[in-house]
Amino acid sequence: MPSPVFHDSMKKHLLTFLATLALAVAARAESSVKLTGVHLCCKGCVTGAEKAVAKVGGATVACDADAKTVTVTAPDTAVAQKAVDSLVAAGYFGKSEDPAIKVKETSGAKDAKVSTLAVNEVHLCCKKCVTAVGKALESVKGVSGNTAEKGAKTFAVTGDFNAKEVFTALQKEGLTGKAGN
Repeated sequence: MPSPVFHDSMKKHLLTFLATLALAVAARAESSVKLTGVHLCCKGCVTGAEKAVAKVGGATVACDADAKTVTVTAPDTAVAQKAVDSLVAAGYFGKSEDPAIKVKETSGAKDAKVSTLAVNEVHLCCKKCVTAVGKALESVKGVSGNTAEKGAKTFAVTGDFNAKEVFTALQKEGLTGKAGN
């Protein structure tokens, strides 16, 4: 039978090993994802992104307006995904550098020609946001006009164009929204 001193020493080493292992597993569970190409033209955009992520418990965000990046950190991948989904719901879009965390296109736009389209929930906090929307829409064949303005919750796009292409163009500018009636 081992001596009590040997037993206590082994027990102490085993507990230390288990504690170290638990910390390593906990550290690995944390998830961080960088989104690139996000529209962050001003402090209002950064504040909007921060508020969107703050709605998801346990997630934090770091925005770099100059680099057009948003980095989300969360306790795990599921929470990080919820935070990214919250950013999209707030009208932001980008490309995920982590294949496990998707930036999902959720506009609901049909791949069909329309003459008018209501666009909802695009982040439009300032004139630069409105300019970005205008730039995006200029690239869509058949768009003849839009009513986007600072602070608008909804705007109309007019012409003879493909509704899905409107959102593809907005997303290239780091913005997104929802198709309405």
